[in-house]
Amino acid sequence: MNPEEIRQLCLSLPGTTEEFPFDEHVLAFKVLGKIFLLTDIREFSSVNLKCEPERAIELRERHEAVKPGYHMNKKHWNTVEIPGDYSKQDLREWIENSYRLVLLSLPLRLQNQLTQETTA
Repeated sequence: MNPEEIRQLCLSLPGTTEEFPFDEHVLAFKVLGKIFLLTDIREFSSVNLKCEPERAIELRERHEAVKPGYHMNKKHWNTVEIPGDYSKQDLREWIENSYRLVLLSLPLRLQNQLTQETTA
């Protein structure tokens, strides 16, 4: 996936915003204020994605392009090199999974608020 495809996917997920919280090069996609994807738009060589700890290890063992999260909690985050030894569909699923994990970590009232907004 190229940067615009990733951007379009992220922004298609309910409650997603994009911003530059650290500097003008590191783009963050957030759901209700919590980061689910980080990337450096200047280099665009990888994305950081949240992942279940057991699944993170499994993906790292299976894919050479999946590493422990750079500058992140390595138990819960992976850095996925782009391009890599995985399919476009794999990356799409990993992004959507990261979004879901972050959304589910939010208070239930915020999750419900988002659900109500998207069904209204």
